[in-house]
Amino acid sequence: MKLSEQWLRSWVNPDWDSNTLAEALSLAGLEVDALESVAPEFSGVVVGQVVAVEKHPDAEKLNVTKVDVDQDELLQIVCGAPNVVVGMKVPCAVVGAKLPGDFKIKKAKLRGVESFGMLCSGDELGLEQDYDGLKVLAEDAPIGEDIRRYLNLDDMMIDVDLTPNRADCLSVEGLARELAVVSGAEFKQPYADYQVKSVGVCNQQVMVDNHQACPKYLGCIVEGYDANASTPDWMIERLERSGLRPISLTVDITNYVMLELGQPMHAFDADKLQGKIQVRLSKQGESIVTLDGKQLTLKDNTLVIADDSGAIALAGIMGGLATSVTDSTQRLFFECAHFSPLAIVGKARQYGLHTDSSHRFERGVDPLLPERALARALDLLGQIAGGKVSEWVKVMDVSAMPQASVIELRRARLHQLLGAVIEDQFITDILTRLGCDVSLTQSGWQVVAPSYRFDMQIEVDLIEEIARVYGYNNLSSSQVNMPLSLKPLPESEQDTQMLRQAMVQRGYHEVITYSFVEETALQKLSPEIPYVLLQNPISEDMKAMRTSLFPGLLQSISYNQKRQQSRVRLFETGLIFSRENTEIQQTPVIGGAICGDVAPFGWSENSRSVDFFDLKGDVENLLAMSHLHGQVRFVTTQSPEFHPGQCAAIMLGDQHVGIMGQLHPQWQKSFGLNGSVFMFQIFMDSLLTMQVPVVSGISKFPEVQRDLALLVERSVSAQALTDAIYQVDSDLLKNVQVFDIYQGQGVAETHKSVALSLKIQHHDRTLQDEEVDALIQKIIEKTHQAVGAQLR
Repeated sequence: MKLSEQWLRSWVNPDWDSNTLAEALSLAGLEVDALESVAPEFSGVVVGQVVAVEKHPDAEKLNVTKVDVDQDELLQIVCGAPNVVVGMKVPCAVVGAKLPGDFKIKKAKLRGVESFGMLCSGDELGLEQDYDGLKVLAEDAPIGEDIRRYLNLDDMMIDVDLTPNRADCLSVEGLARELAVVSGAEFKQPYADYQVKSVGVCNQQVMVDNHQACPKYLGCIVEGYDANASTPDWMIERLERSGLRPISLTVDITNYVMLELGQPMHAFDADKLQGKIQVRLSKQGESIVTLDGKQLTLKDNTLVIADDSGAIALAGIMGGLATSVTDSTQRLFFECAHFSPLAIVGKARQYGLHTDSSHRFERGVDPLLPERALARALDLLGQIAGGKVSEWVKVMDVSAMPQASVIELRRARLHQLLGAVIEDQFITDILTRLGCDVSLTQSGWQVVAPSYRFDMQIEVDLIEEIARVYGYNNLSSSQVNMPLSLKPLPESEQDTQMLRQAMVQRGYHEVITYSFVEETALQKLSPEIPYVLLQNPISEDMKAMRTSLFPGLLQSISYNQKRQQSRVRLFETGLIFSRENTEIQQTPVIGGAICGDVAPFGWSENSRSVDFFDLKGDVENLLAMSHLHGQVRFVTTQSPEFHPGQCAAIMLGDQHVGIMGQLHPQWQKSFGLNGSVFMFQIFMDSLLTMQVPVVSGISKFPEVQRDLALLVERSVSAQALTDAIYQVDSDLLKNVQVFDIYQGQGVAETHKSVALSLKIQHHDRTLQDEEVDALIQKIIEKTHQAVGAQLR
């Protein structure tokens, strides 16, 4: 919420400077993000009127002007602005003036003609300006008036960052109420209440189909107003200092009332309405073109304002273009309604919109405010453009209106939670200043919160409010003593932190990415997994829950590559989500991705790009931490996100615990990646459950090493060959190691030679050659049966 300090002080004016005021709001829980002057420092600039303009004798683009600044003589000023004309009033910097950037105005000669000052544009004064040339002032601007005083430039813009529960402060009135509470200054409405003087019956009928979503709807017809009337400067000034650009008188008035009171409004061109206005849910596939020109196809869960032609506005969000107010509009229909937050929340994001109106209605607007807001808007329109106002049409369902609950505040509970004893009268005074209806009880207070405080629902809400207004700094501090008994982690469980440290030690950087990803990313990488769509996504590219960590990791790699980081090694731990029937499954996983060179650039390392086996080494390191390395197999598989032939499933026995491989080249461009990317993902439960080592004695007897070279078809993996060897029923075989794979001369083109080293040992005695030979023969026979291997 951004607003002018002068506007705020017109409601409540404590005897504080700007910084003290901002600090008080922040300490009250309304954090002030910025406090900025509306204009930079400058002096010596006054309102001047151009009374004569002549061409410069020696410069085609310059003019020699005579300017009245309410001094004894007219000032001769040479000016190059294209829009200078006789009679206009402009800012004039006289000799001795100091402009932003420490630019001093002196008497000068321009192409031989003396100049005694400078006519200024908005840019030269540090002010916003939408056009080239001098800043044009109003015709009634007083000549000679200091420009800072005339334009109210000695003002500050206050930017307050509000939490979602404080929707009541999304207005000047709301912030003024809070400032009055914390400062003790008088809170007063700066204008008189408008008494509606209606002329004639409103001939616009209104029907509300959904009273739970719209319990109150007000409207009236305005005609006979000056359609050419422009927005006054004071209103433009306040709108601009609140971050809104002026558009037209009608729109500016509705925006002004929204900023001042917090009630969004809308105005329709009454002559464009067809039949009865209906407040209803949209029909599936119904379309509307919004004021910003977007054509939307509506879902059946959206509250709309409609007439006989269809939807003409998204209720509480944005109006439609078909019934918008234009320069030719002669009759207005003003709408002011109360919409339930549950009916509006998430609907704007559903269509890729976010408006000031939806921002307020989603958080909650005072249900008693529409009458005041409509009266204020009609008052402003009448003062500026005149017109006749019809009787109001009002549709309200009292049973659907929010009802304030009675809250019991216990004295003992208050003192217990705050750790301080506060006088009863002071507490009563705080609650009264907050707008509550307070009555004393034997145990404390009975409180009814004001209609604009949706966040006051239970006892602790009131206690929090008392602490906030009383001042957190005024509460006594005390140390909390709570004995903790930390249970050691069982030996059979692994700590997640150890896994993360292991990844960091291998050169990885940890990232944390959103659990929400683009739906198309899931359709590309894991189309076989049923994914979960969000009902109210933050944005269109964050509408699905991730089914793997890969979308976030790939996005992070792309982000780094676009910033000249060619070597990237990232990992993440987190949850992935999938749908099983009607339930959502959450699974903790760890994943990583690498690309670029295998080692950082340096004189001692040869440049080489990472490959599948570099990633495999990192994965094996993780598995070894849980003592699972010897039990895990890497089995060739295929998956849509991986390159065919460079993808392996990670198997723990018969259980699939992860997957790794090279990203399929077809996805590199769509994810904005350069070069090959290798990535993995493992279920955390398989890593956190450790295999506890079992102590066994070391054999005193020598081990026997035998090397075998087996011929197998090229399609047979070394893993399949070693798996077949381990299936031999023997307690003598201790280890099998592949040390060479050969393809070439002497070996058929369809085959390859796999050389293995076998370590054989008995625990209690020295082995005999006959025992070893018998075991080797079993191995040869078993591998032949399993994979068709033959001894080379």
